[in-house]
Amino acid sequence: MLGIVVLAAFELFGVLQAWRLFSRRGRTVRLWLGMVMGLMEMMWLPSLFAFALDFTLPAQRLALLTSALAAVGCAFIRTGERPLSEGEAKEEPPLWLILCLVVPAMLVSGYLQYTHMFREVDGALYVGQSTYGDLCMHASFATGLIGQSYPPEYSILPGTRLGYPFLVDALSATMLIYGTPLAAAFSVPGTLMTGLIWLGFVLFTWEMTGKKSAVVIAFVLLFFNGGLGFLGTLDRVTSDPTALNDALNGYYQTPTNMPDVNLRWVNALCDLLVPQRTLMAGWLCVLPALYLLVAAMRERRAMAFLTVGLWAGPMPMIHTHSFLALGVISLGAMIDCLLREKKRRLRTLLLFALYGAAACALALPQLLEWTFPQTVGGGSLRILFNWVNNDGNGGLKDEYFWFWIKNVGLVYLIFPLAALTIRKPAVKALSLGCLLLYALAETVVFQPNVYDNNKLFFVAFLAMLPAAAEILTDIYARLKGIRGRCVLAAAFILASTLSGAITIVREAKSEYQIFGKEQVEAAAFIRENTLEDGLFLTATNHNNAPAVLAGRKIVCGADLYLYFHGVDYAQRAEDARRMLADPAGTAALYEEYGVDYVFFSSYEAQNGDLAALKELYPLIYEGGAWYDEICVFAVSPRAQAAVQAG
Repeated sequence: MLGIVVLAAFELFGVLQAWRLFSRRGRTVRLWLGMVMGLMEMMWLPSLFAFALDFTLPAQRLALLTSALAAVGCAFIRTGERPLSEGEAKEEPPLWLILCLVVPAMLVSGYLQYTHMFREVDGALYVGQSTYGDLCMHASFATGLIGQSYPPEYSILPGTRLGYPFLVDALSATMLIYGTPLAAAFSVPGTLMTGLIWLGFVLFTWEMTGKKSAVVIAFVLLFFNGGLGFLGTLDRVTSDPTALNDALNGYYQTPTNMPDVNLRWVNALCDLLVPQRTLMAGWLCVLPALYLLVAAMRERRAMAFLTVGLWAGPMPMIHTHSFLALGVISLGAMIDCLLREKKRRLRTLLLFALYGAAACALALPQLLEWTFPQTVGGGSLRILFNWVNNDGNGGLKDEYFWFWIKNVGLVYLIFPLAALTIRKPAVKALSLGCLLLYALAETVVFQPNVYDNNKLFFVAFLAMLPAAAEILTDIYARLKGIRGRCVLAAAFILASTLSGAITIVREAKSEYQIFGKEQVEAAAFIRENTLEDGLFLTATNHNNAPAVLAGRKIVCGADLYLYFHGVDYAQRAEDARRMLADPAGTAALYEEYGVDYVFFSSYEAQNGDLAALKELYPLIYEGGAWYDEICVFAVSPRAQAAVQAG
């Protein structure tokens, strides 16, 4: 488990750096910021060295050495920061409050990470409901990055630059290089990241409100978020007693994610943080950025704004949506500050300009190299009002406000009240930024999958929850002396969390086999006995053993991934189908693509000609069972020579 030791080392170096760089902050905040810094360095530094050394062990060692040297350097530099005095310091939340909220949430998150990330059972690999689709893509990125030159390509579409934010998968690839098993390379950092997200949200909410009750309410509304879908489930129970069983055991029958009835506002833990690893890494980074932005607006120091910019700059290839969301929120915050502070507008403008210049200086090379060619060049940008609620014919599926209320829940009604009534300048500024982000995500689609705009909406949701929670505590206080206020509060919390609670229970119970024992054994053979840069011809199933488990390039991967990334894959997919169906008649295509191996299993058998392959090419592996016979053929001269060489 050397990879876990390396992860711990990056974390240690990050904390040592943060202890010096953020000396104005409390201990818990410095610990949190330092651990996030360590993870950001583990995501970024190996890839920087990979431009010269490829994604190899030497690049990993230099990355770790750089992080260590940065920690040592921070011990000797003078930051110009002075610790806050007792009168200036904002008390951190009590440790008991942090532990009571974060520890249970982290245990649930850790359980889901363990059960949902290629859990091995009798040689087969299992995942959960939410990870059955996305996890194979992330694993193919991680295994496929090993040994790649930079900038990397899609292993599931060779020749196409990997413009998807891949750095969280690069972190797992680093752990794989150090010998960590695939499941642990995903579940261990995933558990750590989700734990830091829960901790960060507690600290961010405290920074925004300073109230224990508001922290608890905001945390509960985030962890169990889910809207009013439970009403439909309970309504069906009255006529069909099996409806609740379906919600707790059926495949995507939970009240937070039912597209057929336009329920699309998913539970953050089950459908975002666990399966969508780039979003998980994005929240890991955006919460500290929002925290530092709020602190910078309060303190009005140039160094504080510069720090936010330097923090935001590396985010595009960690999670582009989170970077965009932070930028829009920051723009709105700047506008609010300029409108309110007439006497110091120039200074405010210069401070935000410093923040923006630092962020753009680091982000622009990433955007030009990776993001813009795939997003703008792929034709993904377009105007569309009310994202998934748009019926595509100029109308809406649900009435506008009812769509949002039933999806987000009653707290949706509290957000405008919080923005209008809270007087704290930093909270007001952040509220305007969230409104701008909401408006942008309501009118512009940034990727082929309209649903993915929720990655923008959810950052606004995160940023507004603390203010909404504070308003709820104020409302409760104003109802003092009124009978039934406890019942009203309980009803509000129940209505706001029941859908999410059902979803979490269902997700914890879910278990699906993603790779059988036969596929796992074949992938092990491929890793150990085929060319590392060899190209495999396979079917386009998403659970593709050569790409996912062995890290090999394949002619064309699943359209489940490629279509929604906006890349041109149609011809490759058709050619792959033709080559499997008629190996003899498509020999020219085999040579054109440079196919080295053919992987043949039950997926390839749906369209392929196994008998013809056996006549044409040497069989170098045969295994599996009667229901999933697996064969590997050496096609190219160099692949056949490698077999003969042993």
